Amino acid sequence: MLDVVYRCDDFWVVNKPAGMSFHGESEGLGVMQTLKHDYPDQVFYPVHRLDKITSGLLLVALNHKSAVLFGEMFEKHQVEKRYVALSDRKPKKKQGTVRGGMVPSRRGQWRLTKDNENLAVTQFFSAAFEGKRVFFLRPLTGKTHQIRVALKSVGSPILGDERYAGAAADRGYLHACSLAFTWHGEVQIFNHSPDVGECFGLAFREFFEMNFQEASLKWPTGQ
Repeated sequence: MLDVVYRCDDFWVVNKPAGMSFHGESEGLGVMQTLKHDYPDQVFYPVHRLDKITSGLLLVALNHKSAVLFGEMFEKHQVEKRYVALSDRKPKKKQGTVRGGMVPSRRGQWRLTKDNENLAVTQFFSAAFEGKRVFFLRPLTGKTHQIRVALKSVGSPILGDERYAGAAADRGYLHACSLAFTWHGEVQIFNHSPDVGECFGLAFREFFEMNFQEASLKWPTGQ
């Protein structure tokens, strides 16, 4: 059963485990199928998704009106998302913005181009921790594999993300740790530190929460 972080009449926030696909595959149920199986009397509407390797916070709408509104909000970038990732390789730069067009590549991959077609923009901060690099990321767009491609482009593919040349690990070390948006005039903020994985232990969580306080970070403005 999925961990439901928050419930209201319009939407739920769930904590998706790493390794679970969104829509389901032959070897197991996906997020939407699991929700339907666990709560057969409830109707769920997908409004965004997380990659199979990614754990963390995911919104699902409970009615068509809410689903349409969330769709508009995501399209207008009115939902603020934050991610944390780990790599075993030092990046070309400690912080900054990765910007470029996204085009399909081979074997289900995507790659960055230097033009603005299908533009992806990702901002990040990073810090060293126990021989690895911790990344705190703010995607300003919502493109397929955006964060995975961005970190590979700066020389730090995500630990466990072998599709993008990441080192082998017990899981893909990408976690959706924060969602924030305004719903019917009220600010909604949800946070969930990663807690599953050999490298996401207590020491890591304490380091992450100490070093990546949102209020102290100076994100660049605009795209």
